[in-house]
Amino acid sequence: MSGLMMQPSWQVKVTPAEIVSPAGVVPEWAVGWERWLRTAGVAPGAPFLLSPMFEYDTRLNGFFQSGRVRSLAPRTQLGYARDLAAFLTFLWSARGATRWIDATEPDHIAYLFWRRHDPAGPCVAGATWNRELAAVNQFYRWALWAGHLQTHPIPQQSVRSGVRRAGWATAASLDEQRPATFARNVGSGRVRWLPAASYRRWRDVGVRGFTAEGELDSRFRGRWAARNAAFCDLMVRTGLRLGEQAALVLSELPLLSGGRGGYQRFWLPEAIAKGGSARTVYVPDAVVTDLLAYVECDRADVVVQARAVGRYARVRRPLVLDERGTTATQTLVSGSARQVKVAHLSAEQRERLFVETDGGLEPAALWLGEYGMPLSPARWKAMFTEANARCSRAGIDLAAHAHLLRHSFAVITLEQLQRGHLAALAELSEQQRGHYVRVFGDPLDWVRRRLGHRSVVTTQIYLDTLAELEMQTRMALVPDEWPDPRNSAIDEQHNEVVL
Repeated sequence: MSGLMMQPSWQVKVTPAEIVSPAGVVPEWAVGWERWLRTAGVAPGAPFLLSPMFEYDTRLNGFFQSGRVRSLAPRTQLGYARDLAAFLTFLWSARGATRWIDATEPDHIAYLFWRRHDPAGPCVAGATWNRELAAVNQFYRWALWAGHLQTHPIPQQSVRSGVRRAGWATAASLDEQRPATFARNVGSGRVRWLPAASYRRWRDVGVRGFTAEGELDSRFRGRWAARNAAFCDLMVRTGLRLGEQAALVLSELPLLSGGRGGYQRFWLPEAIAKGGSARTVYVPDAVVTDLLAYVECDRADVVVQARAVGRYARVRRPLVLDERGTTATQTLVSGSARQVKVAHLSAEQRERLFVETDGGLEPAALWLGEYGMPLSPARWKAMFTEANARCSRAGIDLAAHAHLLRHSFAVITLEQLQRGHLAALAELSEQQRGHYVRVFGDPLDWVRRRLGHRSVVTTQIYLDTLAELEMQTRMALVPDEWPDPRNSAIDEQHNEVVL
């Protein structure tokens, strides 16, 4: 099965809101595309799958138009599509081109073995398998409900009273069952994070292109080093998720110069916050200074270059921000206009958000690429991969990804807040302590809100890391050479010493 990735595969596509030809001339049939989508009940932006033979299965793709999928976040929908495509590709390549509708329990078990245990397979972790299994299971649950299948190819077990009943499920019994092949004892594992000094070393070598000795590398040709470093600094100092930060609009950030040595804050709207976790984000002034430099230099340059070649003028029906930066207007095919609040726009919709300036249109997005267009989360993930490879080549044993920077923010912030919290309490009377806690609250809950966690239970994963930090500090106080216990007072009294 080692050659599975080289075989023809199911492809994930996204339904476009409009069709534009490469030459910029819109075909007559494409003018009515948006109207046809509405008539057919197809939602723009929804993923769909094409078979290795480039066939579109209307029954299969009905899953991505169902209410249970359309209610999910766009990236979650894409994740479902990719996980389902991986299973269908396995059926095609390793199970004799088996169709999804003909899949059986042995097919699923074979996929489980290849995915998790086959030395020639990917050997994914239990948490990854559970996520993939959940997506495929949801698809087959829907297919049963829709009447496309009679039996479920994934063995199920009862979730009531701890009684397990492995076997194929029917549509009527699905609410009481879950996949029997979920990986067991999958914990969150050790929280990986970088101390401040380690982060700066990773950033300087991997992102800025310095040498391992901290000097400028004459071979480095990273034009976007300053932009990428500012992106990483904003993430590690605020705890923003990659998708949240990539979707920021320039007008949302309080980029005020002055270097007051404090924090500037902005509101992260619900539409781009994962799980609807809208919240206040605090940005240190030092990071604001770097963001201003990026906006005034690198970002301004690519906007001028893109405008010079007419790149923004070719955008059909852009969403144009008003002067206050809160409402956007779009001209529809019919010629009428619609208005929408920027706070309600998803990350994907924000890619079509523009600002009318004296020089013409320019993207409202904060982060722009070489061609003056918004950068996707996938491109930012590639940036982390490139930075890690650069560190490896320099002999630096450090690697990072976006979520690791989020962990770093949580651990460092919680440790500092906890230290300050305890120091303040120590100087207060009992009555004053109670008042202090009521006013300033719990540091753990403050970090929870900054991270956008729904429950403080999720944030508690960082407490184990703090305990480990304390133990490392205590262990550092243990002398390298232990005293010989035989020379102790106990030995002198002829008492037995047991080590």
